[in-house]
Amino acid sequence: MSRTRHSLTFALITATALTLTACGSGGGGDGGAAQPAPAAKGAAPAGQGELPVTDVVSQVKKDRAAADLLPADIRDRGTLKIAAAIGNPPNATYLKDGKTLVGQDIDFADAVAKVLGLRLEREVAGFEAILPSLGSGKYDVGTGNFGVTEERRKTIDFVTYINDGQGFAALEKSSPGKVSAFEDLCGLKVATGAGTTFEAVLEKNKGVCAAAGEKPYEVQTYAEPGAVWISLHQGRSDIVMSTINGLRYAVTQQPGTTFLNEFKRLDVGFAFKKGTPLAPAFQAAVNKLKADGTYDRILEKWGTSESAIETSQISPPEIT
Repeated sequence: MSRTRHSLTFALITATALTLTACGSGGGGDGGAAQPAPAAKGAAPAGQGELPVTDVVSQVKKDRAAADLLPADIRDRGTLKIAAAIGNPPNATYLKDGKTLVGQDIDFADAVAKVLGLRLEREVAGFEAILPSLGSGKYDVGTGNFGVTEERRKTIDFVTYINDGQGFAALEKSSPGKVSAFEDLCGLKVATGAGTTFEAVLEKNKGVCAAAGEKPYEVQTYAEPGAVWISLHQGRSDIVMSTINGLRYAVTQQPGTTFLNEFKRLDVGFAFKKGTPLAPAFQAAVNKLKADGTYDRILEKWGTSESAIETSQISPPEIT
């Protein structure tokens, strides 16, 4: 199989899996919560073939001090309704069985729930639908590699757990080179996810090209991450803008693609409706995971140790 066909086949498989999962939510007697994957001998590290399935969560114990910070109704209920956006590794995806959720977001949510002594009722939801649904009370918390921005802080509270951000990738044979300013995108077709900070920031800065006397760049948005890569491989787009960690992982799986550069770093956090009483408990839980070593084990598992934060914060200002 040629390098091009191999790359496109990978993207098509990814898109197909995402299409299937976008049509429903997790079910079963566990309320849709993903079960810890069994440890596997010789599992390849993140970004090197098979997805890692090493169990780094089951040993986590409940922490009374953190659990005592929970609001009484949640503590009495004993469950949390969590919405999970499923995209590309290392954040959240499915194993080959099409049912078992794995990823950095999944491990962190499962570990925090254990610290707080709660059971997760996890439902798969579209990225663009999660934040609006928090305000309605449909979910208690959302995960989806949500970056902390000033615009989102107006209506959403965050509890940070990693630092990721914005980056670019392209095909090696047609790489436009490093993108250090939006002017470097002029005349290009930029593919990105619908409803993301990437779409918002690209639309906000489209005018820079006209101001510089250059042809504007074109923003192409896709609801499914797999479709973003298909557009790149088929030549319908020139460059992809997405998460730093996600892009670095993706290019290791797709021959002929290359990570161009980091563009901007952002704190990433669990998302809640504005004014949530859950934030202090989640913050304490993340910091407990840092203290007992679980935090570092999760990052090492997914090859994202460079995204470690010093301490969890509640809705910090956007990194500038």
